[in-house]
Amino acid sequence: MGLEEAIPVDGYLTTQVSRVINWARRSSVWPMPFATACCGIELMATASSRYDLARFGAEVFRFSPRQADLMIVAGRISTKMMPVLQRIYLQMTEPKWVISMGACASTGGVFDTYAVVQGVDQFMPVDIYVPGCPPRPEMLIEGVMAIQRIIDEDNIPLSNDGQRQPLGINLATPTTNVVDITIDAS
Repeated sequence: MGLEEAIPVDGYLTTQVSRVINWARRSSVWPMPFATACCGIELMATASSRYDLARFGAEVFRFSPRQADLMIVAGRISTKMMPVLQRIYLQMTEPKWVISMGACASTGGVFDTYAVVQGVDQFMPVDIYVPGCPPRPEMLIEGVMAIQRIIDEDNIPLSNDGQRQPLGINLATPTTNVVDITIDAS
């Protein structure tokens, strides 16, 4: 069934302009990667053909903040890198989204030192927290899909002064069900 069959005979299709704009935003989320260490490797794997982030319209990694609307902070961030990360965030256009990928970006991870930032949410608003050390590519795809659901539903929370509020969504780690298989020897 194509689009031609869904349109009535007279050829008119009605919708709301905001729904079309949200569909376009959802279908073309362009990430700005800020990746360090092992989470960066998992971020690169997410864009590979095995996991294919392009299915969700986020295949175009932009290294220019003025062309990106989704920042993925992956890995540990040192205190010397934080001003650069903040500047990149401020240069991104609105509406902009932030994913904190991995334990190091979210809480500092195992690096409880003065040189590592103990969570990027202390310095910029984070919308999605992707857990794991390092998180699997499937978890990052789930984070991108969560942002797409928020964009599609037009549930962008605004404060009283019109600024967008961070979502602060924590993705749950997938649990594995242990199946006991016993083979009867008789």
